[in-house]
Amino acid sequence: MSEAIEIYDERMRALVSPTASLQKIADGARHSEGPVYIPKDDCLVWSDVKANCLFRWSATEGVSVMLEPSQYQNGHALDLEGRLVACSQGERAIVRREHNGMWHVLVDRYQGKRLNSPNDLVVKRDGTIWFTDPPYGINELDQGYGGEQEQPGSFVYRFDPATGEIDAVVTDLTRPNGLAFSPDESLMYVSDSASYNIPNGAHHICVYEVVDGRRVTNGRVFAVIEPGYADGFRVDEHGNVFSTSKDSVQVYAPDGTRLGKIPVPETCSNLTFGGQEGNRLFVTLGKSVYAIDLNTRGMQQP
Repeated sequence: MSEAIEIYDERMRALVSPTASLQKIADGARHSEGPVYIPKDDCLVWSDVKANCLFRWSATEGVSVMLEPSQYQNGHALDLEGRLVACSQGERAIVRREHNGMWHVLVDRYQGKRLNSPNDLVVKRDGTIWFTDPPYGINELDQGYGGEQEQPGSFVYRFDPATGEIDAVVTDLTRPNGLAFSPDESLMYVSDSASYNIPNGAHHICVYEVVDGRRVTNGRVFAVIEPGYADGFRVDEHGNVFSTSKDSVQVYAPDGTRLGKIPVPETCSNLTFGGQEGNRLFVTLGKSVYAIDLNTRGMQQP
């Protein structure tokens, strides 16, 4: 794809070349989501949520099925040991792939009640897992196994796998979805994707101040995403936010200014930084996965 990069602020030119273009690396999916780059294998792993399947891609081996059924896995991240951690919408849990290849549930309840359907997650430098928990896996027939919602709302949680402690850190959003931390982890960004299936619902990214590494405060709207909404997003080494939307990857400076757009041929669902230099952006779209080389590196991994 060779649609021109849209530049609204000169700061955009330092992040991506105006002549850079997206390259398709995979297609044929129903709903690609949750990409994560695995440095030791130089590969990308992502979900086809609606097909209940997990895929793997590398430049040398192409595309292969990694897990089927995947229990409707969605968002992924790597923990401090390089293990794959996933949001399992089917199991309504955060699960982890151990070094021996076996998966097991890390957490599936809060205050004795089942989670909704974890959607996206990040791992902080202290090893804690922060994740969003909207009800899409129980309300959308092709994104999970259904069931009753037991939680009183859709929250953002902080989970410590070392102690088993789980706390609801954000409770004021309707449909929390993507999330990411600033490079120094002093800020946490969370999107509200309520407009996906709620008329006049929210379609913005909020930012919160992180206190003592355990809770957040002073939440405010960082950017309103249109057209569409921010499903997933990541932050680069300079604190710029690269967000999905209906027509593009939208890029925002730390001050909230929209710097520009990287047009895409389908609605964006998620993205991640990767490549050996950390400067390749992988983007999951409806049926496809694309990549584009940038002039900046990602900061989503500890």
